[in-house]
Amino acid sequence: MDAKASGASQLGVIHDKLVAVLNYQASDLLTEPEKAAIELAAALSETRPADNEILFRKVQRHYGNKQMVALALSIALENFRSRFNRCFGVSALGRYSKLEELFKIANINVRDA
Repeated sequence: MDAKASGASQLGVIHDKLVAVLNYQASDLLTEPEKAAIELAAALSETRPADNEILFRKVQRHYGNKQMVALALSIALENFRSRFNRCFGVSALGRYSKLEELFKIANINVRDA
């Protein structure tokens, strides 16, 4: 969350939009393609990834084949990094200035991140 929030912020994504990701279904700040991508990421991040053809088709309405490959690869890579870091006790580096606020809103213990 730390590195990605920091990178997104540097690319011009406003903090409110990063917060909106935590309740993406109800957000007016996120587009339908963004919501579909977040929903896919959530489904693929489950311990046993969701096998949901309806969700896959929903995401395909917004993204072409190359984008779908890039999206799935990004999600898989972030899942790998998260699990790898957790195994070795790697925690957030504090790159994003409002990280603690995001953790609080997401109800995440800083030590668990």
